[in-house]
Amino acid sequence: MFIRKSAYVVALFLLTSGAASAGECIFHVTRTACPGQEKESFSKCNGAASCDEKKAAASASQCASKAKKEGCANSRLTITKYKKVTAEYGGVAVEGGKDFCVGNPDFPYANKPDCKK
Repeated sequence: MFIRKSAYVVALFLLTSGAASAGECIFHVTRTACPGQEKESFSKCNGAASCDEKKAAASASQCASKAKKEGCANSRLTITKYKKVTAEYGGVAVEGGKDFCVGNPDFPYANKPDCKK
């Protein structure tokens, strides 16, 4: 009898623990390259301007935070002029599909014709 109850407890734990684990957060990233830097800028998306990146997140708000911090990071200022990053969590657009990189200081040339001061 003890073994059967233990088996039920273990089975119940395994069935419910999946609901508490991190969900899937998907960044939709579209890069705008600095003039003449398309090949290098798009290399992170296998040569395409746009691609998706999967991340683990415990909630939609954590997905949004990661999109803003990780997705919008740009250390290649003379290669990638701008990145548009939207996200979805569990198949639903996070914060209405907003672009998390708007106003990010990692894109000083976003509204300029080239990537020069």
